[in-house]
Amino acid sequence: MKTKNILALPALAATALLAACGSGGGDTGASRDSIRAVGSSTVYPFAKAVAESLARSNPDINSPIIESTGTGGGMKLFCSGVGADTPDIANASRRMKASEFETCLANGVMEVVELQVGLDGIAFASAKGGQNFNLTPQIVYEAIAAKPYGKEQTAKTWADVDPSLPTDPILVYGPPSTSGTRDALKELVLEVGCKTNADMKALKESDEDSYDQICTEVRSDGAYVDQGEQDNLIVQKIEGNPKAVGVFGYSYLEENADKVTGLPMNGVDPTYENISTFAYPGARPLYVYVKKAHLDVIPGLRDFVAEWTKSWSKGGMLAKIGLVASPDDVMATNMTAATEFTPLTADQLK
Repeated sequence: MKTKNILALPALAATALLAACGSGGGDTGASRDSIRAVGSSTVYPFAKAVAESLARSNPDINSPIIESTGTGGGMKLFCSGVGADTPDIANASRRMKASEFETCLANGVMEVVELQVGLDGIAFASAKGGQNFNLTPQIVYEAIAAKPYGKEQTAKTWADVDPSLPTDPILVYGPPSTSGTRDALKELVLEVGCKTNADMKALKESDEDSYDQICTEVRSDGAYVDQGEQDNLIVQKIEGNPKAVGVFGYSYLEENADKVTGLPMNGVDPTYENISTFAYPGARPLYVYVKKAHLDVIPGLRDFVAEWTKSWSKGGMLAKIGLVASPDDVMATNMTAATEFTPLTADQLK
């Protein structure tokens, strides 16, 4: 029933099924009276701020429950089906993958609304008074790749990668494989660095699986340390070790500007202005995905989406805590999506 039969149900029937699931009591179905959002640790502080704003201005609506599960983990939960035992929203620090969308459809999540809520940047940072050098995608790739260009990883110090860099051991604290920040790191930095090698460009054409492994797999010998889904832990680690470099979302850099310093990439600093114009190489969009079948069943869900639209402008509440506003045309498109709830299509993800 959950996968095959539900595929044939139109949106109204899916909504009816959601309501029916809740008639038996417990914490399932329509008996749930709080919005539930899962996903990206980068989007988490913004979603929490929107949830708190909603609760303050609407005392009759329970404050939404926001969980930091990582983008990949959040998508898995979100696409597991409809019903109040599944999340209403997935927060993501990268766009939904085509394979995730297919999983949603296979599990009866037939209509998904995509909202780009703003921009962020993949920031590289060090402690105040700590490491201070210019990075490039090529330097980062050669420093933390498991097998740079398919060869054995031999770099122990930053100077082993580039003689102009310090002789300090390479130590990078970063996001785990389930994180959208890690996906963005792969796409915006590691692959860009990898493709500076002509052989890797050719490999992508002949063997994409090998290319993906060589260009995006990070080393596991202690030079790159996975710090889980809590970006604040990365801030704490580099604050306590002036020789270390951290990787996290720009909002955490801004929030902890008294403790850490952003490192330039290609000579461009990770600042609000540079991210908003995409001058900074690590700039990326952030997303919220809404389960349309839940809109008229979970109390306050429409209001929560509307609260996002009130908060995401350049002068809005979220800008004060590090969210970079999307360009005007993109914001206008997403404002329409947030009011008309137009479902995402597979063609848009190609």
